[in-house]
Amino acid sequence: MQKQPGCMWIELNKEVHSFTVDDQEHPQIIEICEELKRLSGQMKELGYELDTKFVLHDVEDEDKMLGLGHHSEKLAIAFGLISTPPGTTLCIFKNLWMCGDCHCAIKVISKIVVRKIIVRDANRFHHFQNGLCSCRDYW
Repeated sequence: MQKQPGCMWIELNKEVHSFTVDDQEHPQIIEICEELKRLSGQMKELGYELDTKFVLHDVEDEDKMLGLGHHSEKLAIAFGLISTPPGTTLCIFKNLWMCGDCHCAIKVISKIVVRKIIVRDANRFHHFQNGLCSCRDYW
């Protein structure tokens, strides 16, 4: 039995852009990673820290943090942020459930960028805005 890999996608200008964890295939991956780095600095200033308990692999803490920092949700959101005008609502989709760390991270990101971010995962729609989620942290 094999677990289906997590995949996140966002549609912009009638083109679907998909991401997997630690994806390096997207043509704008350098800009996406730069945006993630910028965001992570602002997120740390607001008290956000990666929650490594959501990493199920038996790897070193440094590798856990690197993997969490480049989850498909974060890559798709960073791409959406650099590809759309400020204030635009981002709608992204995931084939599996969103991990708790990404859920917390997206709440903080929505506050930083002052945007509504809608995520449909395998279970429900999450509407993130001003640091809150419509699920009230029940996902």
